Amino acid sequence: MSKVTLNDINVSYDGKTQILKGLNLEIGEGELVSLLGPSGCGKTTTLRVIAGFIIPSSGQLFVDTEEMTKVPVHKRNFGLVFQSYALFPHLSVYENVAFGLKLRKMEKAEMDRKIKEILEVCDLTEYAQRFPKQLSGGQRQRVALARALVIEPRLLLLDEPLSNLDAKLRLNMRVEIKRLQKKLGITTVFVTHDQEECFSISDKVAVMNGGVIEQFGTPEEIYSRPKTEFVARFIGFENFIQLRKTQENTYRANDGSLFTAEMDCGKDECLGTIRPDDIQIVTNGEAAGNTVTAKIEVRTYLGKSYQYELSTPIGRLVVNDGSGALYKAGDTITIQLPAAKIVLV
Repeated sequence: MSKVTLNDINVSYDGKTQILKGLNLEIGEGELVSLLGPSGCGKTTTLRVIAGFIIPSSGQLFVDTEEMTKVPVHKRNFGLVFQSYALFPHLSVYENVAFGLKLRKMEKAEMDRKIKEILEVCDLTEYAQRFPKQLSGGQRQRVALARALVIEPRLLLLDEPLSNLDAKLRLNMRVEIKRLQKKLGITTVFVTHDQEECFSISDKVAVMNGGVIEQFGTPEEIYSRPKTEFVARFIGFENFIQLRKTQENTYRANDGSLFTAEMDCGKDECLGTIRPDDIQIVTNGEAAGNTVTAKIEVRTYLGKSYQYELSTPIGRLVVNDGSGALYKAGDTITIQLPAAKIVLV
């Protein structure tokens, strides 16, 4: 198992457009860390810096205590799995997995032992003599993983490896990747733009925006306590309220309404946000404090619940309600924003 440290990494492709801006990241031994963010945020560039495909204009990359900033790709002994699988169509599963070991000129008996072992770990033993065209998408992805893992890499680097699979296979492969990663104890970097995929598989998540990491923490921390407006919006917060602090844990909205929040924003003005699922529709007198009168503008059926777009004195809000009660456009309702669910960014 290896520890990875990126110190003040800067990358510029044309000398003008800066892709990574003083990026710092530390990945512990045996951790699976995901780089999450929209297209163009720098997550794949970060992975390519770690892999050695891109040499940063400044900054340092360490694996354990060894600086590897300018070490060539072929000398890093990292396992790489790409979105496209990149399997050789004319080679069998066994031969695809053997490719990296042949380049290392490994003795045949030892190579055969390692291949059979990793094929068993990846549940591919019965497919050893098949060719890629004879496999399903999930099986091909497992072959790509086996080929990356058989060389016993110091790191496993996964670049959107599930994006070509259908929804059911994606779910299955998430479990497979997590199972293999924990079984082998290998430090892993996983690039994705899919937050559900990311949260389900990761020990820690780095949310990236504009070439920097906006927040780094466990999936639970990021889901429940985003630190910036960008992170909050990216992971599904839709309701934002301008607030001014009046006293400890008490805030005033632009219309004069007072709200309490368990969090403290640490400054006079901040942005309050709350998930649609966390706002409650209440009957008059059922709840005291943090209540707002709202008019329903749009109702949308979501299957297990209804989503309501509301106009309120504090701005547009979105509420998901699964209580079974049914409201229609034009109705006036009362909603409550629980103090424990309001996040201040």
